[in-house]
Amino acid sequence: MTEFRNILIIQLGDIGDVVLTTPTIRAVKEANPGARVSILVREPFGGLLRADPNLHEVIGLAKGGGSFFRKLGEQARFIRRLRQARYDLVLNLRTGDRGAILTLLTGARERVGWGVGPGRTWKSLCFTQAIRNSPPGPPNVHPGANQSLRMVRALGMDTADSMPQLHVAPADRQRAVDLLAECGLAPAGPWVTINPFARWKYKEWDGGKWQKIIDRLYETRRLAAVLIGSREEAPACAEIVAGRAGRAFSLAGKTSLGELAAVLSLSRLHLGVDSAAPHIAAAVGTPTVTIHGPTDWRAWRIADNQHRMVTPSMDCVPCNRKGCDDTGLSRCLEELDVATVMKAVEEHLRSREQTQA
Repeated sequence: MTEFRNILIIQLGDIGDVVLTTPTIRAVKEANPGARVSILVREPFGGLLRADPNLHEVIGLAKGGGSFFRKLGEQARFIRRLRQARYDLVLNLRTGDRGAILTLLTGARERVGWGVGPGRTWKSLCFTQAIRNSPPGPPNVHPGANQSLRMVRALGMDTADSMPQLHVAPADRQRAVDLLAECGLAPAGPWVTINPFARWKYKEWDGGKWQKIIDRLYETRRLAAVLIGSREEAPACAEIVAGRAGRAFSLAGKTSLGELAAVLSLSRLHLGVDSAAPHIAAAVGTPTVTIHGPTDWRAWRIADNQHRMVTPSMDCVPCNRKGCDDTGLSRCLEELDVATVMKAVEEHLRSREQTQA
């Protein structure tokens, strides 16, 4: 296999996709130990990767704003920057148009992407090598990380460790400690994180049920709950923690992604719905309990005793629909009761206590 010296990985997916790319970053670096490995991601997702020792540079792709001519100028400068880097290998991990075009415009000698079906043959012209078939992953591979690993395996690159891993920068950890101190919580104290929100409402569980989970965790185990979320989700977080002083706190909208990873790394356990947060928590070594409704949990399950999935007992689950009949409302999650989720949480906590004893 040719050893490359200057490599760019393009990952224009969402937060979870970025997290699940970390084993691929390791595989590329291990196969090319002397190479400068950089990654291009959408802003602000790069904050999750800036402390990764396998990366030389994290490049953020901004949305851009202003007039047409301003956007055009920014794009031209960005492309010039990519070309001036003189990459000798570019790996485009997604199938979208933008990543394919950026791959071509880098001018790299070797440009690798996914093969495309009929009607999209123009995209294949962006690559010097289009991957259509690649070796399957070993049985212990993280299923969510397997997609991008399949690409680099086809090039003769691999890693023995397929678990996603995020590295926390010292400044992000200190900020997390400061935020927890404002809540009266110690970094190693008795508290868990909860993320009740997802990008899509059909993945969410009722806020009132989360309140009952918070109350039971505190009443039975004296575990406080730290709710996390975006700035837009802060008002909904405030509603959930209302009237629960001392047992529930909201950090929604108060952290960058790097700081969020730091908070999750300090958490005793992460509870939440199918969203980016469980991926981040797992990647910083925090055990998780994740609620899945219509989405197929088998595509994301990590085969160890650190992480558990809770799914409704209904024949239609998983349906992979955007709610029942694509209405945006998921009856399976509406009918999932607090006792079922709390049982999974208790079993997980007891199991970890026995392991650590």
